Amino acid sequence: DADGRPIEEPKDFAEHATMMGDLIALAFQGDVTRVASFLVANEGSNRSYASLGVPEGHHGLSHHGGDVKAQGKIARINRFHVELFTKLVTRLASMTEGEGTVLDHTLLVYGSAIGDGNRHNHDDLPILVAGHGGGKLKTGRHMTFAKDTPLMNLYLAMFERLGCPTKTFGDSTGVLSV
Repeated sequence: DADGRPIEEPKDFAEHATMMGDLIALAFQGDVTRVASFLVANEGSNRSYASLGVPEGHHGLSHHGGDVKAQGKIARINRFHVELFTKLVTRLASMTEGEGTVLDHTLLVYGSAIGDGNRHNHDDLPILVAGHGGGKLKTGRHMTFAKDTPLMNLYLAMFERLGCPTKTFGDSTGVLSV
C-alpha cells in the first residue's frame, strides 16, 4: 500500500521467504512469541527455481539417479535455502536484546527430513543449529552421531537447555549429547 507495507504475498519466492524471516525476527525481538516454524520447502515440493537457473521441479530433481547435472541443480537450490536461513540468522544477530543479541538468546534449527531424495533415506540428515540459547549451547562445531540416532533426540536436548525438559518426543530414544 502507500505506506510500503505488503498487501498480498509477494510473487517472488525469495522476497516472500525473506519477509517471513523478518516477521519471525520482529516477533522474537518484540517478545510476541519465542517459538516459530517456517517451512521453506517440503520434501514433496516440485517448486521450480527459474531465478537460480533451475526450471525443473525440486522434487523431480531430488530423484537424480546419480546424474551430476541434476545433483548440481539440487546443490544450487540447497545453497539458496541456506542463504535464506543465513539472512534470518544475520537479522537476529543484529538485534540487541539485553546484554547481547536476539540470536544469543535463541536456538534455530535448519534442516531436512530427507538425507538424499534419491534414496528416500531418513538418516545422515543435514541439520544446522544456530544461536546460543542464552549461553546454554556451545557453538562452532560440526558433530556426527551414531547411525539411526533419531533427530528427535536433538529436540529433547534443546528442550532441556531451554528449561522445558521432556522425557520423549516423536521417535526419540534419549537426549542427544550436544
